[in-house]
Amino acid sequence: MTITHLLYLHGFRSSPRSMKAMKMADTVQSGHPQVHWWCPQLPPSPKEAMALLMAGTADWPAQNKAVVGSSLGGFYATWIAAQTGCKAVLLNPAIDPARDLSRYIGEQTSWHDPLETFFFKPEFVQELQDLQAGSLLHPERLLAIIAKGDEVLDWREMSSRYAEAHLKLLEGGDHALSDFDAHLDDVLAFLDLA
Repeated sequence: MTITHLLYLHGFRSSPRSMKAMKMADTVQSGHPQVHWWCPQLPPSPKEAMALLMAGTADWPAQNKAVVGSSLGGFYATWIAAQTGCKAVLLNPAIDPARDLSRYIGEQTSWHDPLETFFFKPEFVQELQDLQAGSLLHPERLLAIIAKGDEVLDWREMSSRYAEAHLKLLEGGDHALSDFDAHLDDVLAFLDLA
């Protein structure tokens, strides 16, 4: 199915100004201007983030939408794909953010603007637990790009979670996928944008 609507989800402490988000936005707008692109700033509450995303994509055509998510955004993208059956591209996706982010309770700074702060509340950990997608019902609709050199998340945990999906395992690399340009063609080929 050709994708006409594309959602991009940034990671924890990140924003639509991330390198990958801006690169995807430029690529979609220049090469696929007819594709509806949405990359919102996600609220710190996972429950509020999902409510925003589900409302914002409610009228998108089910067969023609896809989601790309990085890190925590990859965790969210997995949940959305499980709920809607859409295609998803997962870039170093978080596997158990409830566990990993429990030590970040308190005031946090935005990665792209240290003057922007938000408060990560204790109840957000439970909200993350509530979003565990369970086993992957349609792994063939998922592409995971995972860097063995990820300094934040364990590549073994990520590759085990997405073992049945389309998996691109990178030697080296980093959490930010600084070499994202090298993987853009694979992302676009998998998505099959209009």
